[in-house]
Amino acid sequence: MVIAIRHGETEWNREQREIGQLDSPLTQRGIEQARALAQRLCRTRFDALYSSDLGRAVQTAEIIGTECRIPVKLAAGLRERHMGIFQGLTVEEMRQKFPREREEYERLGLDYVIPGGESARQRLERSVRTLTSIAQTHAGQSVVVVTHGGFLTGFFEFVLGMQPGNDRRFRRANCSYNTFVYSEAKWCLETWNDTSHLEGIAELDDWAS
Repeated sequence: MVIAIRHGETEWNREQREIGQLDSPLTQRGIEQARALAQRLCRTRFDALYSSDLGRAVQTAEIIGTECRIPVKLAAGLRERHMGIFQGLTVEEMRQKFPREREEYERLGLDYVIPGGESARQRLERSVRTLTSIAQTHAGQSVVVVTHGGFLTGFFEFVLGMQPGNDRRFRRANCSYNTFVYSEAKWCLETWNDTSHLEGIAELDDWAS
């Protein structure tokens, strides 16, 4: 089983800025979210802890690793989509600075390669390849993976056979608990966006990576 986690809330999440493969530190609330999640995970037996090598995921994973006394293994394949020229900008800033590119991004969807970045399809292929490799390496075991909102959204749609671009139809909260099972060369979703461990910690409206 793969327990897939979105990192804790960041400063740029609060500002609704596209982070992509840049970085933004966890807010105090993001740290509290990670600690609450860590306490839950320590009550669940798992055999390995992987993380995207981007700082916000590493910071979240290190809180989990310290609490649960398990080392963090970094995997670049778990990174969020490289958002190229859009990184660090709000949607309004994208439309002002790069109107044609933003229009193409919205029109072409999955296959649009952002200048200086990658397409959603490239990220999806990377997510399937990376998570499948981790699941095969740890066959019969439970593994925690700390990654990103867009990464998880694309994988969720893939597992359920959904058309891409449905991310506004479901939540993907920071530090939510999500589980997938890989068996007989197929993926199955077991749990999505479980935030019961975050009771009492206010959640930011779902946005960005």
